[in-house]
Amino acid sequence: MQMFLRRLFGRTDEAKSSRVGPLVALASGGRAGWSDRDPVALTGAAFARNAIGYRCVKMISEGAASVRTDLFSGSSELDEHALLRLVQRPNPRQAGADFFESVYANLLCFGNAYIELVQDDRGLPRELYNLRPDRVRIEPGPDGWPEAYTYTAAQGAVRLSADGPIPSVLHLRAYDPLNDLYGMSPLAAAHVAIDIHNAASSWNKALLDNSARPSGALVYAAGGSNMTDEQFDRLKDELEMTFSGSHNAGRPILLEGGLDWKPLALTPKDMDFMEAKTSAAREIALALGVPPLLLGLPGDNTFANYAEANRALWRQSILPLVNRTMQSLVAWLQPAFAEKGLRLAVDLEQVEALSTERDALWKRLEAASFLSVMEKRQQAGFRGDLVGER
Repeated sequence: MQMFLRRLFGRTDEAKSSRVGPLVALASGGRAGWSDRDPVALTGAAFARNAIGYRCVKMISEGAASVRTDLFSGSSELDEHALLRLVQRPNPRQAGADFFESVYANLLCFGNAYIELVQDDRGLPRELYNLRPDRVRIEPGPDGWPEAYTYTAAQGAVRLSADGPIPSVLHLRAYDPLNDLYGMSPLAAAHVAIDIHNAASSWNKALLDNSARPSGALVYAAGGSNMTDEQFDRLKDELEMTFSGSHNAGRPILLEGGLDWKPLALTPKDMDFMEAKTSAAREIALALGVPPLLLGLPGDNTFANYAEANRALWRQSILPLVNRTMQSLVAWLQPAFAEKGLRLAVDLEQVEALSTERDALWKRLEAASFLSVMEKRQQAGFRGDLVGER
């Protein structure tokens, strides 16, 4: 029997080992193994190989890129301006929605987003390009602030200066209390939950590959003798070819004399991994700022209904991200334009998720008899004179 177990687990040598070693291995699972916290590896684990992380990033970045932004100079809205055209068409290869979706996705995945500015012969902004964060290295100056940005690709490295009235690169970064130059990815806060969720998915896949049931043990008890090498190899090949895999699920196994199959059943404690996977999914969603209800996760009743959860997503995650990005963009490009006090503001009238709020506001204004028509229009966000007001 001992010889059979050694062959089964691949032990063919007769080297001595600690007698308490197997007991220690069986008594404890050891230290947990976590994936790398490097932004590139983290993005691969949380975005490319995790459905929850992917959906959260796409939901926020696509929603943020779909909003319409209006340009104001002071209190006056500008219908035509070079900055407005630049936001709507940053470069010949991308429309505004495509460009800003990649910017927001980089912020969510890497915690950093870099926008390169291309100027015309007069020094005016002409095009904007989104740079891959994993290819950018910041060069700090003597004062600690960025002096240049080095972008490395297959063709070589390009150094982009951070000096001048308008730096060549706008660096958007998520707050990191432990780093002065780079931002912290929101995925880093969900690092443990991402590993747990991916490990549970891998466990599920392995279980399905093994006929959707836990493994068992073949016990050879033919008068206390051991199997020959030829018998062992033949039995192993037959099990792998005939009874392993989901396509062989439910097939009866035919055992020869002396062989006995001992199935290993899952205990209720072993089944806790399903709840652990659901809990990890909720943590990933919360770290990225997406209400779990929008992802169809069970057991989350924080919001009364889907509309309320969707409104919370826009108010707490999407709109703050867009407003912060637009403010940084205007502050970066303001020196190139003669108008002062430029401001890019989200047109909330075009956000369908906030329609309930608008309806409630209009009802309150309609019932406010002490306000004039112009005052009601101002409270509702409309600007300009009203012709024929009484």
